[in-house]
Amino acid sequence: MTGPALPSTSLSRTPRQVWTRTRGLLLAFVILLAAGITIAVVRSGEQHGHLDPRSADPYGSRAVSELLADRGVTTRVVTTTDAAKAAAGPGTTLLVTTPDLLTDRQQSVLHSATRQSGGRTVLLAPGPTSVGTLAPGVRAETARSASTLRPGCQLPEALRAGDAATGGDFAYASTAPGSDACYPSDGLPTLLRLPTADGDTVLIGAPDILYNTNLDEQGNASLALQLLGSRPHLVWYLPSLGDPVATDGGDHTFFDLIPSGWRWGALQLTIAAALAALWRARRLGPLVAERLPVAVRASEAMEGRARLYRQANARDRASAALRSATRTRLAPLLGVPPARAHLPEVLLPALSAQLPDTTVDLHSLLFGQPPSDDAALIALADQLDALEREVRTS
Repeated sequence: MTGPALPSTSLSRTPRQVWTRTRGLLLAFVILLAAGITIAVVRSGEQHGHLDPRSADPYGSRAVSELLADRGVTTRVVTTTDAAKAAAGPGTTLLVTTPDLLTDRQQSVLHSATRQSGGRTVLLAPGPTSVGTLAPGVRAETARSASTLRPGCQLPEALRAGDAATGGDFAYASTAPGSDACYPSDGLPTLLRLPTADGDTVLIGAPDILYNTNLDEQGNASLALQLLGSRPHLVWYLPSLGDPVATDGGDHTFFDLIPSGWRWGALQLTIAAALAALWRARRLGPLVAERLPVAVRASEAMEGRARLYRQANARDRASAALRSATRTRLAPLLGVPPARAHLPEVLLPALSAQLPDTTVDLHSLLFGQPPSDDAALIALADQLDALEREVRTS
């Protein structure tokens, strides 16, 4: 048999009060969640088929693939390092779309396969994390000028194409002899051709010339067709997460595997949570007296406090509270200032003068040690009551 349900006190929050206090945070969370989902959907739609020669989306590259096919150049898509390595040869152009996504092991394998292949290797927007391995002797820096640049060199492909969108991402500095530096951005080329054994390596600072949406602008189409169509076969390398060579085999901690963007995101969430906590926290300040929502009888408060003392076996605190209350009430009866009521050298002489015939040890009663058990505590309370009654009647 279950007992009756305890009624809620007047201080308990009602569901309406809880909703009123939390609806602002819930609304902000819903807005952030909806905004995140919307941004993710929009960006995923824009980047669908990114640099894929089979994709007709704005950021795909189907247009340049079909133009190359009209000129007799076959295009084959590969997604693993082993396939790209096997396809490298004197009659092949190997296009690496996202070199920065390759691991150190993939970059080393790919460079070893292409440096003596006799073919052409085109690196699309290689950054500082990949250019040192795939193109030794080259340093990548962030380009700060506009994306459309003038050739600024004597490379035949660049002269025939004219202005092209090779800037905007990276520019390169090279110490390799015999290199062709074109389309300068702040003094550094955004298109760099490095000669190799019977072949060459071409670095392009930005992928814009291969996008379907940009192919018909300036000399983008001419430059793309000349760079990718110099050999009869084009191998289009789209790195994938399923590549078995992508496993470096090194020792990595959990934090090494987390992209840096997630760390910045976690930091921003932490700061936002701290600000929200400060916003919703109680304001510290002086105590403000206010009326209780219900009337509580003094006896109920006393009994509740007594139960707490008993539950914690706090006889020392209970006896100290009883003695302190008694001394406070006795002081005005004896003519002792309330501020000095708890000083034995002041209160006890006044009490002895008021009760000259008492046989009670007043010092032990009012300032003594805590009782050893509950019975002694009850006896102490009775003795204090008796002393107070005697003072009042004397």
